Amino acid sequence: MSSAASAAEGVDRPAAGAEVTRLDPVGGSSGHGPALTGPALTDLALARGELDRSSYLRPNDTWLAQAWADPQTRVVVAEHGCALCAIDDEPASLLFVSPSQAPEGVRFLLGVDELSTAYFGVAGPLPAPAHGGVRAVPLREAGPLLSDRDAGLMTEAVALANWHETFTHCPRCGSPTVPFAAGHARRCPADASEHFPRVDPAMIVLVTDADDRALLARNAMWPERRVSILAGFVEAGESAEAAVAREVQEETGITVGAVTYLGSQPWPMPQSLMLGFRAAATRTEITVDADEIVEAHWYSRDELRDAVAGGNLRLPPPVSIAHRIIQSWYGSELPGSW
Repeated sequence: MSSAASAAEGVDRPAAGAEVTRLDPVGGSSGHGPALTGPALTDLALARGELDRSSYLRPNDTWLAQAWADPQTRVVVAEHGCALCAIDDEPASLLFVSPSQAPEGVRFLLGVDELSTAYFGVAGPLPAPAHGGVRAVPLREAGPLLSDRDAGLMTEAVALANWHETFTHCPRCGSPTVPFAAGHARRCPADASEHFPRVDPAMIVLVTDADDRALLARNAMWPERRVSILAGFVEAGESAEAAVAREVQEETGITVGAVTYLGSQPWPMPQSLMLGFRAAATRTEITVDADEIVEAHWYSRDELRDAVAGGNLRLPPPVSIAHRIIQSWYGSELPGSW
């Protein structure tokens, strides 16, 4: 299953002979095949964070109870991928409530800061905004605007809340599961099986040809002019690099040789981890699958700039790793987005 060319960030049998390279800390590569230029991605909007997640505290029920009783403890409430934020402020900020103000719902420890202040999340109904400048904001919108601390907290809270909202029964026997480990796991009381938050690895790749043109495609579910790079879920028993080769070949008929890892970003809408890559095409004739991908084209930098300026293309939003990967190839700020 795949969601190709998707900034939401899904792939088939790997092309024979696909080679893999990885960027080293100074931008070189190792392995066989030609190196792909481009720096490793840093400061991705949803891959930021400042707090120590303090996993060693999760089994400590006494500490958890004391922390929840402390009025200085801060709580993020998450519901259906949203949290309360002051987006119009400069800078934007995440709204915290005290434990006494938090709604009923599954509680999970997010971490502890350098001043020993504990941060929890609660999967439950959002409180009423305290003033007009605060509103419920989805992670897609809030992520790029929040500080490193707040972006990390909201991303973790949304990811765990999404899981608790959907994973309510044991897949073995159907019994309702109960949270434990400070909300980072659930246990079946009937068969004692333990279950942990689901994360679906997905690759997303910018393919370039010998002239350093970029391959951009439009998903069948998207409106006219909206394009992105190819993306797809890693299948069972498959490496991420093999998924890159398989997905590209399935959806566009293009085969790739060198594959270079760039970086990763959580995408908890609802539960993906996006693994970013560059890949060098060895066969460049495009044959779209006409199922997921309805069109795909090669673009030089000048062609991309002119197409966006003329209103003929719309690129992925800054919160997505797709945006950052395209930008790393383009060499400067992208001229537009969705």
